[in-house]
Amino acid sequence: MLLKTFGWSFAITVLGLALAGVLWGWQGLAIVGILSVLEISLSFDNAVINAGILRKMNAFWQKIFLTVGILVAVFGMRLVFPVVVVAITAKLGPIEAVSLALNDKARYQELVTSAHPAIAAFGGIFLLMIFLDFIFEERDYKWLSWIEKPMAKMGKLDMLSVIIALVVLLVTSMTVASAAAHGAGDKSATVLLAGVAGLLTYLVVGGISGYFEEKLEEDEEDDEPAAAPAKKGTGAAVGLAGKAAFFMFLYLEVIDASFSFDGVIGAFAITNDIFMMALGLGIGAMYIRSLTVFLVRKGTLDDYVYLEHGAHYAIGALAVILLLTIKYEIHEVITGLVGIALIALSFGSSVARNRREGKPGESSGETTEVASGV
Repeated sequence: MLLKTFGWSFAITVLGLALAGVLWGWQGLAIVGILSVLEISLSFDNAVINAGILRKMNAFWQKIFLTVGILVAVFGMRLVFPVVVVAITAKLGPIEAVSLALNDKARYQELVTSAHPAIAAFGGIFLLMIFLDFIFEERDYKWLSWIEKPMAKMGKLDMLSVIIALVVLLVTSMTVASAAAHGAGDKSATVLLAGVAGLLTYLVVGGISGYFEEKLEEDEEDDEPAAAPAKKGTGAAVGLAGKAAFFMFLYLEVIDASFSFDGVIGAFAITNDIFMMALGLGIGAMYIRSLTVFLVRKGTLDDYVYLEHGAHYAIGALAVILLLTIKYEIHEVITGLVGIALIALSFGSSVARNRREGKPGESSGETTEVASGV
């Protein structure tokens, strides 16, 4: 089971590290290894979130996520995205931006770093919306009930999460403007526009995928009122397909992009070589995808019911950290440790709950069908 799920990740790791050793020597091999660990530590919570969504999709779209999706994650976000950011920021053509990345790495790093406020605002607000919509929803299981019970009641107010996100964005942009008044460059307008773009992206992609998901469920109920119960770990009686699955796939890719922002920016503290960065972060991204499959196949989110809570709290923490990094420097180690700590605590709480209720916390040998490919 473990080898089948993580086999491709192990193989890519060996090939990637070997390639790094051949191209850049021992130093390059070490840098690629460090970047891989960095990506895994920063995106562990991403795997839990992905698993919660992936288990709703049918086998075909699960396979699309694990094949086409990984290409988007590795080459799109870890290689192409920084170059696109430089092209837009410096108003360069694509060829000029690539040339800059290859021939003037110091200037390339400077341009990507200067775009950090916009990247952090977009990703921070997008992730904040994911957390707020989770915490404001009435749920069967409550981890931190002293927080989640009153929040669920507050969530009955329409558009509350949007209002809070906009208030947070306004405060952030005003803080940036205040810093500019004391000598720093004024990026407040950039932060405001990027944050609004992040909010709109969440509302459009999430709203459309939610609409088609609900419509599909209604159609299934009309056609098959006595539908078979869901298998353990699937989270749905019928896997999402068609338009619903397509927009859910887009939603997953945007989430992955938002999670990768801090990893891409943080990688510049280790190297400004775009190929080392893409290789190291790409290996880490492979493990996150494999971990997503593992969680779905094992039905882990059904067995350990507070894991999703911990992952969403980690998302909320990451959103706040991203917004704070617009003005303050926060080390990537802190970001990674906060996420891992929250997930570890939620896992421990789930284990304790299972023991109290006499549940083994295992899937009793039953596995969920997930498209093979990773």
